[in-house]
Amino acid sequence: MQAAPNMRAFRSLHLRKTLYTLSSPNPNPNVISCNKSPNYSRIPRKFQSTTSTPNESTPSSWSSFPKPPSPKNPTVETVFDPITGSIVTKRERSGESNSGIEKPENNSPVVVDQGSGRLYGDVIGSSSGSSTSNRKKGKTRSVYVCESCGHSDGQWWGTCKQCEKVGTMKRFTTEVGPGRKVSGIEVSENAVRTWLPKESAAVTPIKLSHVQGRINHMNWRIPLPGLFGAEVERVLGGGLVPGSLVLVGGDPGVGKSTLLLQIAALIAEGNGADVPARVIYVSGEESVEQICNRADRLSIETEELFLYSSTDIEDILEQAQHLSPKALVIDSIQTVYLRGVTGSAGGDVQVKECTSALLRFAKRTNIPVFLIGHVTKTGDIAGPRVLEHIVDVVLYMEGEKCSSHRLLRSVKNRFGSTDELGVLKMSHLGLEGVSNPSEMFMCEQHSDSDYLAGLAVAVIMDGSRAFLIEIQALCVTGSSVMRHVNGVQGSRADMIISVIIKQAGLKLQENGIFLNVVSGVNLTETAGDLAIAAAICSSFLEFPLPNGIAFIAEVGLGGELRVVPQLEKRVNTLSKLGYKKCIIPKSAEKSFEDLRPQGMEILGCKNLKEMINTVFRRS
Repeated sequence: MQAAPNMRAFRSLHLRKTLYTLSSPNPNPNVISCNKSPNYSRIPRKFQSTTSTPNESTPSSWSSFPKPPSPKNPTVETVFDPITGSIVTKRERSGESNSGIEKPENNSPVVVDQGSGRLYGDVIGSSSGSSTSNRKKGKTRSVYVCESCGHSDGQWWGTCKQCEKVGTMKRFTTEVGPGRKVSGIEVSENAVRTWLPKESAAVTPIKLSHVQGRINHMNWRIPLPGLFGAEVERVLGGGLVPGSLVLVGGDPGVGKSTLLLQIAALIAEGNGADVPARVIYVSGEESVEQICNRADRLSIETEELFLYSSTDIEDILEQAQHLSPKALVIDSIQTVYLRGVTGSAGGDVQVKECTSALLRFAKRTNIPVFLIGHVTKTGDIAGPRVLEHIVDVVLYMEGEKCSSHRLLRSVKNRFGSTDELGVLKMSHLGLEGVSNPSEMFMCEQHSDSDYLAGLAVAVIMDGSRAFLIEIQALCVTGSSVMRHVNGVQGSRADMIISVIIKQAGLKLQENGIFLNVVSGVNLTETAGDLAIAAAICSSFLEFPLPNGIAFIAEVGLGGELRVVPQLEKRVNTLSKLGYKKCIIPKSAEKSFEDLRPQGMEILGCKNLKEMINTVFRRS
């Protein structure tokens, strides 16, 4: 029976505790209560949480608005932020506080941990849980570019989809977003923005007739005077185009720096039609004193040639801004770099971005830029293959170490033909133009010597220029070596030998035949077939060919002689060099009746038998 009073006392105590809890503003500070007011449309949506102690009394526990905070107690407010789309909890205090927590200076949202008294700048309800004070890191994007053809793809494949080469896809990483790396276009824009004329209106497409009216084709290109300049102009297509980007490649020591230093001197000196202008020669490999030493050897004394040693693209463009040159030379593109671009100087990304910056500079300022590019072991320009797609002109300088002659060949030219070839000669005064290019492939002939049997002259074309080459043949009876060929395709030589045996009736089966092209030239066109056959017949018959005779024809399987392209230009070249006779196909002889070169005899033959009876005959 005593349990009943105890039970009544327990119920009374529990009821008093429940009523006391309901009378408190918010007994649990971690619970957030939603409060609305009649003026809901004028009051922003807000979630408020107040802190109190069990000893505090409240006049009304069911009021729509919470009790205003006392000067000594802080208030923690939870507000919905429409910008970030999340709930932000921050702490506000009026008057002095005894909590000992200072208010942040930047008024950033904070969270107060009542248990530990720590202050957090955080966002409640964020899925990532990251702080708003942390900046977003820049994202990276990978692009795979083929070194051979320049095809780009967002995904790596073992084989290029365009050229189908294996292992040529290289990865290029670019950073985007906040903190991203700058590009070459941005650098060039910043460098030339201060001295370019401001555009009054937005750039719009222009009619072709309007653009043609601006250009005077007679004085548009920059001329290069002299014999050396004429050879360079021939390869460039008639002169240097303003605003062009020219890339010059070649083996180490072939003379690339000497070539561009002489071109820079020609532009700086000018001629009768062009006034002297400033030219900047920038080297990232040599000092100014070393460049000056080379200029002294080449006897360059112009006052308008400026030398500069630097590897920073921004610094180079800034110096060009102050001098306003007529041309700019960079030696070499593998030594310069762009600040803010990933990778060291000479890397794929640096080379590509630096070339893009210089291209932008050339197009905006109308200043031609020359670049020197190193080559790899395979003979290609070092760096990505897309480098050749960026520039306007790609020139290759070729030359043998044992020879002083240099060949300047155009691989790509947006302003002219790629068939042109420049022939230069290296001397103690630098590179000089060669007036007679055939002299580099010819040797002195002596018709009174029996050892010159088996020597014939052929005329080949390289681009639009005709060259004379000598073909040597040696027939040895009972030789252990049947055939040995240098400079001629083996299959082509076997075919010509078989045609001589079958159609001309010469017994060459028991002879070892050796073929060689003088000066190490590779004969690739069919115009030298008749000269090869004449050399073999001369050696086998032991009949030296006289001086002043050349052979131009293609040999067919039936022994017939066929016409080759540009025959008139080949014959005119022989006439200028003083040759007296020329053997050509019979079908082409009629075309030279009206255009017969002065002092030259043109003989037409139908087949190999007729050629042998015409040439190998005692006078």
